[in-house]
Amino acid sequence: MRRVLAALAVVSLVSSSPAAQPRAAVSTFEVMERSILDLQAAMEAGTVTARELAALHLARIDAYDAAGPALTALIARSPSALDEADALDRERRARGPRGPLHGIPVLIKDNFETRDLPTTGGTTALAGFRTGRDAFQVRKLREAGAVILGKTNLHELAAGIITISSLGGQTRNPYDPARTPGGSSGGTGAAVAASFAVAGMASDTCGSIRIPAANNNLVGLRGTLGLSSRSGIIPLSHTQDIGGPLARTITDLAIMLDATVGEDPDDPTTAGAGARIPPSYRDALDAAALAGARIGVLRAHFGTAPEDAEVGGIVQQALEVMKGRGAELVDVSIPGLDELLQGSSLINLEFRDDLAAYLAQFPAAPVRSLGEVIAGGSMHAALENTFKLRNAAEVTEEAVRRVNARRSAVQALVDAAFAEHRIDALAYPTLRRRPVVVEEPQRGTNCQLSATTGWPALALPAGLTADGVPIGFEILGRAWSEPRLLAIGYAYEQAARPRRAPPTVPALVNGKPPAPRAASVVLAGEGSAADLTARLTYDPVSGQLRAELAGLGPRSVEAVSLHRGDPAAGGPVIARLFDPAVSPASLSTLLPPHLRPALLAGDLWLSVQTAEPARHRRRAQVRFP
Repeated sequence: MRRVLAALAVVSLVSSSPAAQPRAAVSTFEVMERSILDLQAAMEAGTVTARELAALHLARIDAYDAAGPALTALIARSPSALDEADALDRERRARGPRGPLHGIPVLIKDNFETRDLPTTGGTTALAGFRTGRDAFQVRKLREAGAVILGKTNLHELAAGIITISSLGGQTRNPYDPARTPGGSSGGTGAAVAASFAVAGMASDTCGSIRIPAANNNLVGLRGTLGLSSRSGIIPLSHTQDIGGPLARTITDLAIMLDATVGEDPDDPTTAGAGARIPPSYRDALDAAALAGARIGVLRAHFGTAPEDAEVGGIVQQALEVMKGRGAELVDVSIPGLDELLQGSSLINLEFRDDLAAYLAQFPAAPVRSLGEVIAGGSMHAALENTFKLRNAAEVTEEAVRRVNARRSAVQALVDAAFAEHRIDALAYPTLRRRPVVVEEPQRGTNCQLSATTGWPALALPAGLTADGVPIGFEILGRAWSEPRLLAIGYAYEQAARPRRAPPTVPALVNGKPPAPRAASVVLAGEGSAADLTARLTYDPVSGQLRAELAGLGPRSVEAVSLHRGDPAAGGPVIARLFDPAVSPASLSTLLPPHLRPALLAGDLWLSVQTAEPARHRRRAQVRFP
């Protein structure tokens, strides 16, 4: 693929410069769901500039973050993003692109330090706090030519998995804004899914990359401990923390990894990592990689409660796709694993002291400890009990020794299972249960296995529930097996094509949310009933559908409904537009997000039942021009 980009660069330089090319109006260039390579090729061809890409993504943020579905994914926007993009455009014209990230818009979780923006961890205790430096991975992204658009919300100080914070509020899932995007990197997850940027940075202490990937139909990698530096990331647990990217495709993920991994003298865990990192993770991507692969299915992690069945079934379907491309599925049981995983986390023992040590680096920090955050009431109410519990933790050498003994035992058990079954990876749901309604506790996480072993886990989309909620699974490999995991993930992605755009954040039109759409539908009467005309208005941003029936008084209407299926064959009611208990003149409904694509695709039909002059039912397929 690097050769393809190089060829594009040569063509661009030989044939004409971007400035000399006639360019389509920027408003016609669509950034939604576009990949890094797509956008890089468009910039090389002169179709769009880095500045225009940044502006187009910022326009989506304007339309849908505080307005529209109000995802609340961002905490801060960079005031210099457009100027930085301009500089990269000048550099491209003068010397060509630095690489595939040159001019690509990205977002950064707000526990990564950024020299030009506050680093708050989502807590009001650190509002406005500036370190004046970039985290290691942020610096690497800038060096690669990425344009940082801003900082994303997170579960406060990364201490949870539903993404709510005192500074950033509650982030919402773009597939269903009533639900959580996961966490703690839910702001990055929601933003990347909604095409607020092409990719973004996240951190994972126990699931904080993988859960947002699952809940937002994304891919994400929690790498081997030591693959990437934690320098400049507000810590939750120095033993378990790792930073890494979230993206919409495996190729984009690999490009982000290439830019951000590597040794850092400020993070001793990365010592020697250079010898384990390939020249490019993209070299491993192979659509045939599932042929002959042995995937261990960790059935115990699927759960046995009735509430686990829905997710387990969707993940099993994804595994069957792997099997269909030549993988061998092997059921794996690891006796004693569940018991050892309980109590193998060091977060409660490390958070308080790690945070204090981090803040001690900055004499001007507004608080010095977790205790000061609590005393000042500077955390969201949802975090109060967690913070108090962790602040009061009794940290002794014996307590740490017991946890580390469990961690070593888990790693030995899992290592033995890999050897016994000769498997490439273990597969299991990221969450055993669907994303919850916002502010409810999320149950069923399987985050601990990768966090305890220190081994890499790649999160992949499994599919959507019947009502459009994303479900994910992960594949865990041995230490430093990232190339093999990415190869398997890429082959699965090419076979399953699981990525679906969220329905609540449609493509912009001339830089603005799309206007309401109108249609006239002629409803054929049955028997002697005359035909009726329904004038429909649909707002693709809010999901509101309204109907006006020509030639009928409101008292004539008994029912107005939307149905699934074909009008000739019939189909169940999936939404009603008429509620006589509220208003006899009310003909409207708020479509749930998962029905909105079906409406615009012409897959729904409208029926009207009237009482006067005689009971009749009229129906027709709904088609918007």
